[in-house]
Amino acid sequence: MPRIATLVLALALAAAPLSAAGPAAYGAAVTVEKPTPIAALLDAPAEHAGRVVRVEGKVSGVCAMAGCWMELEDEARRRIRIKVEDGVIVFPADAVGQKAVAQGTVRLETLSSERYVAWRKHLAEETGTAFDEASVGDGPFQVVEIAGSGAAIGD
Repeated sequence: MPRIATLVLALALAAAPLSAAGPAAYGAAVTVEKPTPIAALLDAPAEHAGRVVRVEGKVSGVCAMAGCWMELEDEARRRIRIKVEDGVIVFPADAVGQKAVAQGTVRLETLSSERYVAWRKHLAEETGTAFDEASVGDGPFQVVEIAGSGAAIGD
């Protein structure tokens, strides 16, 4: 009996660090305490441009080629992209569906129709999804994203 008790205790101790590990960190620590809702960023991007913000949500997509971006989605299924420098931070593909917080600078970019179409084609190739160029319109198009400095992914 003591041998079984020792085995059970050893297994419990081995599993303890896994359950207490918490979210996995990527890049710099997330230090902004108050989150900015994704909807607020998308509804009034000019008010937030250049500001360092914290966003929270569920990971709805990750760059399959290099892990250089992830999208966070709020309860209303509105999404914002967290873009990081290639190779500096690499978001894992298996993060999709997990909760995450991210920090970075809100960036706005206005794209011509041609540049927007090229960008959307590139994203479609990365994600393996269809893209209908005819549905785009004339532009110009404003892209809102966060230049990410750090994130934490997991429950």
